[in-house]
Amino acid sequence: GPGQCPDAWNLEHPDRVEAVARAYVEAGSQVILTNTFRANRLALARHGLAEKTVEINRAGAEISRRAAGTACVFASIGPSGRMLMTGETTEEELAEVFAEQARALAEGGADGIVVETMSDLTEARIAVRAARATGLPVVASMVFDSGRNRDRTMMGVTAEQAARGLSEAGADVVGANCGQGVAGYVEICRRLRAATDRPVWIKANAGMPELVGGVPVYRTTPEEYAAWVPALVEAGASFIGGCCGTNPEFIRAIRRMLAK
Repeated sequence: GPGQCPDAWNLEHPDRVEAVARAYVEAGSQVILTNTFRANRLALARHGLAEKTVEINRAGAEISRRAAGTACVFASIGPSGRMLMTGETTEEELAEVFAEQARALAEGGADGIVVETMSDLTEARIAVRAARATGLPVVASMVFDSGRNRDRTMMGVTAEQAARGLSEAGADVVGANCGQGVAGYVEICRRLRAATDRPVWIKANAGMPELVGGVPVYRTTPEEYAAWVPALVEAGASFIGGCCGTNPEFIRAIRRMLAK
């Protein structure tokens, strides 16, 4: 529920987390993530769980590994939740925090690491370098949800700046996720593709949420989402998945569209 720490479920309810991962594998996902998006030490400290950082991340990777079958496990690293520009954290602290998380995910058996939903390019680059140190492939994905055309991150980063900055930091794949529906990510995909030689990763939301009784509800259907897949492929996407509001049915719909 609200205010709870989803990442702690890796220790408290591993069976339920594994069931979610397995549902994506059964739907045809070739890559599944881990339930570790907010499992860096700084974010976990808010729940009094900083000392369980390594345990939660290792468990997260192990759970997805058990569910994966032939799918790849790309472990999720999200933002620290602290802002560099306001002095809430430092580059040195972030480097340590992300290195600790990345090591634990690698130890848990991840095949790759996804640095995702980043709005600060400096923070993203620090996380990419920390992830690279594990020797695993690294995907780096920013969230474009701001500006008049929703084509900048909250910190004002453009697709071109992201593509260049993330590639330079050593990302093997660059991309965009969260923040908006799939329609808006077609042009962002095209711009990322034009600015880098790396493959492009796109994971949009199922539209913009509406609050219904205090709960976010996403209205885009799996079929409506999948209808944009040919445009994403044409724009240069190599990896296509779903973020907030999507579920295994969206993966099935994407696979059906790709098979046509």
